[in-house]
Amino acid sequence: MADDFRRPGSFDEDLLEAEVAEVLSLESDQQRVERIAREFATGFAALAHVGPAVSFFGSARSPRGSPEYESARALARRLGEAGFAIITGGGPGIMEAGNRGAREAGALSIGLRIDLPFEAGINDFVDIPLDFHFFFARKVMFVRYASAFVVFPGGYGTADELFEALTLIQTDKIRYFPVILLGSDYWRGLVDWLRERALAEGKISEEDMGLFHVCDDHEAVLEIVQSVAHRQARRRPPAASAGS
Repeated sequence: MADDFRRPGSFDEDLLEAEVAEVLSLESDQQRVERIAREFATGFAALAHVGPAVSFFGSARSPRGSPEYESARALARRLGEAGFAIITGGGPGIMEAGNRGAREAGALSIGLRIDLPFEAGINDFVDIPLDFHFFFARKVMFVRYASAFVVFPGGYGTADELFEALTLIQTDKIRYFPVILLGSDYWRGLVDWLRERALAEGKISEEDMGLFHVCDDHEAVLEIVQSVAHRQARRRPPAASAGS
C-alpha cells in the first residue's frame, strides 16, 4: 500500500530516488521528462533578452547588515550601474543582497528560486522571478545567461556552484568565463588546499589554478568582468529563399 512507502519531498528527490524500492514514485519517467523540458523552456523564454549579466552566489544565511551582505549589495549596485543584470538564486542572504543592489542601481534583478523545504519564497528585490524544481535546470540558467560568477562566502550549495563552474571551464564546456571568489580571508584555506594537496599530488594542473580569481576589491571585480566578451546570443541568419 502507498502508506508503506516514503513520499519524496521534492521533484528532485522523486527523480533521483525513483529506483529506490521504499520511495513512492509520484510520476512516470515520461512525466518527469516533460516537466524537465518545461523548466528549460520557461527559463529560456524568460531570460532570452537579458543582456550582459553576472551571477552571484553565497550563503543564504548571511543576515541583513552583515559585512558580507553589505559587500554583495554594494558590488551588485556597482555592477548594475555599469550595465550588468544580476542573477541570484532569489532567496535570502547574499542572494537578497545581490538582487537588492541591482534594484538600487536600476539594473535588471533576476531570481532563480529552487523548491526547497527550508527556504520560503523569493526575496522582495527580484524583477524576473523563476521557480525551479530541478537543480540541474537552474544551474544551466546561471551559466547560460551570465558573463561571470561572483562567489561570496557560503556553504555546500555555494561550493557546489563554484566547482560546477570550474569543471565546465576546465573541460572547455564554457570559455572566457571569470569565476571570482570574493573575500580572500574566507577562501584562503580552500585555495591553499587546492595548491598544497590537489595540485601537489597531480590531481589538477597549474593552469587549473588560474581558472579563478580571488578578490577583495570591488573595482578589481568590475575590471575583470568588463574585460571579457559577454555572452550575447548570435542567431544564424535565415536561409535565403530559392528565388533571391
